[in-house]
Amino acid sequence: MSVHLQQDQPSAWVRRFAPLIPHGQALDLACGGGRHSRLLAGLGLDVLAVDRDPQALASTAGERIRTLAFDLEQAGCESDPAFPLSEGRYTGIVVTNYLHRPLLPLLLSSLADGGVLVYETFALGNGQFGKPSNPDFLLAPGELLQAVADHPDRSDFRVIAFEDGYTASPKPAMVQRICVRRGGNAAANLAANLAANLADNALA
Repeated sequence: MSVHLQQDQPSAWVRRFAPLIPHGQALDLACGGGRHSRLLAGLGLDVLAVDRDPQALASTAGERIRTLAFDLEQAGCESDPAFPLSEGRYTGIVVTNYLHRPLLPLLLSSLADGGVLVYETFALGNGQFGKPSNPDFLLAPGELLQAVADHPDRSDFRVIAFEDGYTASPKPAMVQRICVRRGGNAAANLAANLAANLADNALA
């Protein structure tokens, strides 16, 4: 059983940054059982949930959620009319517990102006805690930051947050995670969000 299907609660990282996604269409890539699709739909977003596993998609479909069975690692898939990534298509993209490196620049390009990418997956060193342990499926130190720096339109992107290291929750693991905004009034939106978070914490 995949990691996605074993989990039903949204990632704390995704919960933290999903509210920054502007209203519009969001993509939940390698969605698994749909925990983040449901979170995004609950925020009023129209969600395209993509996974190659029909079993996972069967439990994901719901109000505001459209599903697509698609293998993103199949040779030549980018020429398929159903390929879900295209320039400026989404106001938000969420990816967790999945890594296929050729997709990284395409994910960034698929953000609309003001769109937000929230990405979190396993990093080198995770083998000491369990699967995945193959370096092919583990991010190198700073790799997500480097993906932004290497993008042809790198000046369009602002890194809102980045973490790389050990986490104890939901289980011990080495993870790397990033939140990136493309264009838009990133500074103003970020300031407003930080102010809201400070207000929430003051009331807590």
